[in-house]
Amino acid sequence: MQAVIEKLNENLKLVYRQALDADKKLDELQQQGHGKFQALFSEDAGFDFAAKRFKPYVLDVAADVDALSKAEQLDEAQLKKAVFKLQQLIQLLATFK
Repeated sequence: MQAVIEKLNENLKLVYRQALDADKKLDELQQQGHGKFQALFSEDAGFDFAAKRFKPYVLDVAADVDALSKAEQLDEAQLKKAVFKLQQLIQLLATFK
């Protein structure tokens, strides 16, 4: 279980850096009058909220991973949810570049 948590944390670090860069770009686009959207992800992406920037989504996945790391035994449903959300972030960040 610890190896899974470590791998998730490694991916979160990479995604976090990419998210900060993407958020800067989104800020620039919005200042230019572009980027008129309500949320980055649709409701089926696994997130329980809507945000116009990447950082809140990364922090949400980080909270999920933190909860997994503190659990005494692996909650497979929670793990699948965290991995799914992380995949959604990685895919959107990849298309955002």
